[in-house]
Amino acid sequence: MLKTKKYEFWFCTGSQDLYGDECLAHVAEHSRIIVEKLNQSGELPFEVVWKPTLITNELIRKTFNEANTTENCAGVITWMHTFSPAKSWILGLQEFRKPLLHLHTQFNQEIPYDTIDMDFMNENQSAHGDREYGHIFSRLGKERKVIMGYWGDVQVQKGIASWMRTAVGVIESSHIRVMRVADNMRNVAVTEGDKVAAQIQFGWEIDAYPVNEIAQAVSAVSQSDIHALTDEYYSKYEILLEGRDAGEFRRHVEVQAAIELGFERFLEEKNYQAIVTHFGDLGGLGQLPGLAIQHLMEKGYGFGAEGDWKTAAMVRLMKIMTGGKKDAKGTSFMEDYTYNLVPGKEGILQAHMLEVCPTIADGKISIKVQPLSMGDREDPARLVFTAKQGPAIATSLIDLGNRFRLIINTVNCKKVEKPMPKLPVATAFWTPEPNLKTGAEAWIIAGGAHHTAFSYDLSAEQMGDWADAMGIEAVYIDRDTTIRQLKNELRWNQAVYR
Repeated sequence: MLKTKKYEFWFCTGSQDLYGDECLAHVAEHSRIIVEKLNQSGELPFEVVWKPTLITNELIRKTFNEANTTENCAGVITWMHTFSPAKSWILGLQEFRKPLLHLHTQFNQEIPYDTIDMDFMNENQSAHGDREYGHIFSRLGKERKVIMGYWGDVQVQKGIASWMRTAVGVIESSHIRVMRVADNMRNVAVTEGDKVAAQIQFGWEIDAYPVNEIAQAVSAVSQSDIHALTDEYYSKYEILLEGRDAGEFRRHVEVQAAIELGFERFLEEKNYQAIVTHFGDLGGLGQLPGLAIQHLMEKGYGFGAEGDWKTAAMVRLMKIMTGGKKDAKGTSFMEDYTYNLVPGKEGILQAHMLEVCPTIADGKISIKVQPLSMGDREDPARLVFTAKQGPAIATSLIDLGNRFRLIINTVNCKKVEKPMPKLPVATAFWTPEPNLKTGAEAWIIAGGAHHTAFSYDLSAEQMGDWADAMGIEAVYIDRDTTIRQLKNELRWNQAVYR
């Protein structure tokens, strides 16, 4: 279901006519070569589209406004090949509404020591032009990403690729619609938030529906469709009966198949890409949605438990940003549960009652049917697995009343020391950076939630760039974090973000 447009990024080169037509011909040739090589590099997730050299106020403004209205243009990459007077860019930049990357590069990698003359110096002065251009951004107070380095270098290309995914996240944010089934869990603070403020800030639409309206959609699913999806589950996942009758077990799984199909059809009909549920308000649903939600997340839907629409939207957003990524390890809703405080083995056991996305699974994925005290319904079927090892990020978007804050913690996922045969849920185990003590203290001081949007496939830098583009505070918790520094940072941010 993860549907995104076939995005492209425009490559706009700045120059001026002071050095004549021959110079401008070289500028155009150089920028065409860069675009061609970037597209051939195999590093970029989206196509770069070359645009004619920009040298006048009128053409700059026209190009940027065309980018604004071109639906599949997700952003613009700009490079000042030759000195480009920055006042020419003011109106275009003021009217531009999409992500912008300032690529600070030059066509040649090395100074041509034996042949360099003033003609070469005049024509190849990105070190000059990009500073003029960068100044006007600072003067205008406009957000942009700056990447410096030789355009043919793989690390620079990887940096462009990373920014492209963030830019798509910025564009797609305004298309996210969250369907709330029931309301926020009673008396829980951190999952609450101002939905109007979120729509103004991020473009998200967050709407509530009575649970029984969705339950009717579940009841309308045909038995043939239920059986077909159940067969798909059985072919895809390992079945763990654990002493239960095979027929009775399958009937429990079929309930989840009906929930998935009913939910998805309702989501598609109403054009929603994320969903929240609440175990305290299940109406006519036979089980708390478990396997159904897990499979929907695997398809690309966002999810948040107990009415947590902020996390649902963030999970959807992060799935969009990682869409189509080679060797992706997964993105999921997650929740902090319990600590291991043994010295040298510290970490946090992550899970939820049922709803963890199988894209993060390491190895086999099993279906279990187990009692659940929450929800007061029959035993729900759920997918059980352990998460992959490796570095990842856990993010929490919180509402501070007058503004939003995105907390980004770099974490290291590990194997648990021993099996947990009596725990019938999907789990991950990680140690936050810089260590459990400082990481957990910093998370609490920053106001982080117990729910997170978690991903192996995005970096803290990417999510921080997204926060910058959205105009909100980003707080990083990583290997460089100290509590003293964090407290000071939060104080300073309070003065900046009002």
